[in-house]
Amino acid sequence: MRIALVTSPGSVEMSDTPVPEIGEDDVLVRIAACGLCTMEAKLYTGEMPVYPVAAGHEVSGRIERVGARAAALEDAPAVGDLVTVDLLTRCGTCRNCRAGDSAVCASPQGSLLPDGSISMGAGLSEYVRVPAAHAWPVGDADPVHAAMGEPLACVVHSFRRAAFRPGDRVAVVGAGFMGRLHLLLAQHEQARSVTVVETDAERRQAALAAGADQAVTPQNARELPSADVVFVTIASPEAIATAFRAAADGARIVLFGGSHDTPDAVLPGYEVHRRQLTVTGSYSQEPADWRTAAALLRSGVLASRLTPLITSRHELDDVEKALAESSRSPVYRVFVEPR
Repeated sequence: MRIALVTSPGSVEMSDTPVPEIGEDDVLVRIAACGLCTMEAKLYTGEMPVYPVAAGHEVSGRIERVGARAAALEDAPAVGDLVTVDLLTRCGTCRNCRAGDSAVCASPQGSLLPDGSISMGAGLSEYVRVPAAHAWPVGDADPVHAAMGEPLACVVHSFRRAAFRPGDRVAVVGAGFMGRLHLLLAQHEQARSVTVVETDAERRQAALAAGADQAVTPQNARELPSADVVFVTIASPEAIATAFRAAADGARIVLFGGSHDTPDAVLPGYEVHRRQLTVTGSYSQEPADWRTAAALLRSGVLASRLTPLITSRHELDDVEKALAESSRSPVYRVFVEPR
């Protein structure tokens, strides 16, 4: 099968490697689509210098083979099913996993491929092998929408961390791809209102077109009704400061966007104390979030709001062009579709 390897900043090579063999608890997925997120962009630009690396972790595809033990289980994925694929490797034995917090599994992510390359998803290829428990059927969803299963599961996790309740007023700081997913999920989950806070005028207009009740600059965040829940989808001290301005007393602030090289933000301790604010983080996703995300994709209720987030679609042979495009701003999601 063909697989794309990022070998150095700005350099991608196509390699031929055997189709993975599956074990009794695994499935073999023929990849239909792979989305490129910030991680793939940073691997391509050199901001994450991990080489050679098989990137791509937002994946959908069709089941081609099912291991014998998995096939015997009720509700297991079946040959021919379109699935959204969880490529997170949870060890199941560390303190966090045993406590039910596998999103922060202490075991290092990634693995080695037979040729010695580092796998960080390996979704920019024709096939991937995963445990059957990590393949979530999505019915007749658009395969590109199904490839949004991983980021959608992350947003479902964010809403759980926020203890979101129907009728909450919501503010979303940042109107990029993940901000837009927070917007559409807030709409679906019956938020009373959704305000988007964004510096870019074009993205503010796009958020309004997508149904946001208001879209304002950070400087104007205080002029609107205060939010019960604020989702911060941008990793910056300024975005976090904006969240405090947008929050109502007693609000929950979720730090969703993150980057290891982001400068520390100032936490206004007395303000948190006096206003009884809850500040929490949200990282990755759990199996329960995948269950919800897959159900949303399978139902089709989000389809019309997901389509505008497709920036472009490329074949696997054009993966370098796709990676270059994804590393430029602004984009929502660039997709690679092996054929």
